[in-house]
Amino acid sequence: RPEIAHAHQPVMSPSHHGWDGNGAAAVPTPMPKRLDGKVAIVTGGARGIGEAIVRLFAKHGARVVIADIDDAAGEALASALGPQVSFVRCDVSVEDDVRRAVDWALSRHGGRLDVYCNNAGVLGRQTRAARSILSFDAAEFDRVLRVNALGAALGMKHAARAMAPRRAGSIVSVASVAAVLGGLGPHAYTASKHAIVGLTKNAACELGAHGVRVNCVSPFGVATPMLINAWRQGHDDATADADRDRDLDLDVTVPSDQEVEKMEEVVRGLATLKGPTLRPRDIAEAVLFLASDEAR
Repeated sequence: RPEIAHAHQPVMSPSHHGWDGNGAAAVPTPMPKRLDGKVAIVTGGARGIGEAIVRLFAKHGARVVIADIDDAAGEALASALGPQVSFVRCDVSVEDDVRRAVDWALSRHGGRLDVYCNNAGVLGRQTRAARSILSFDAAEFDRVLRVNALGAALGMKHAARAMAPRRAGSIVSVASVAAVLGGLGPHAYTASKHAIVGLTKNAACELGAHGVRVNCVSPFGVATPMLINAWRQGHDDATADADRDRDLDLDVTVPSDQEVEKMEEVVRGLATLKGPTLRPRDIAEAVLFLASDEAR
């Protein structure tokens, strides 16, 4: 412990200190910033996994643009993180919005875009009826795929427009465990996340020739407000059906600590790897790696 260490045995953090060739303590060095000077756009970055990505990118030196439809949360997060983080309103299912977000980032940051994270997405309705193929709703299917799959494709298109001429960049999309295993989500959501994996493979083959990396991360369940809202729907079909004309993916209230703990308990019970509790920061760490030069 620091209070009982001898003077000739300094207590040191291995991640911040080292030893010189004579066995003496070296001068502490700061942790490297893995995105130092890079420009990144994070869609759906106002809350949940997207917020964790924005915070971690900013911590590692990136100039981050939050692209989201939640003006209040996006602007508040940008304000809290300082001048290196900004907010632009963007509905990823609308191409003009995606084009405008990319152009805005380019104009703000000297024509540079290094990282584009396709994180924006919706779960769709989670009631028992909505989860059954016997109750398949074509309008719901179209709505979910427009945000999740079309939104990712538009993000890849306009990110590539900025990155390919510079022959550098990283596009990272957030898919889902539902793109790997069946039975874990509604049909529309599952189909949309499979689409993201397919888009990632195809775009990677094309854009690799231009020096642009394209990858995706497929997270297991994380107790975000969106997932907890879906859990509420699944346990209250009557209320969800009564509210069928509302966009329940957007009408997300801040969950209580008890709801978060309950959701994490459910996720831990389903997980193959026992022990850790998956949290938004863990997904952000994977995205950070793929966005950084370490993933080259």
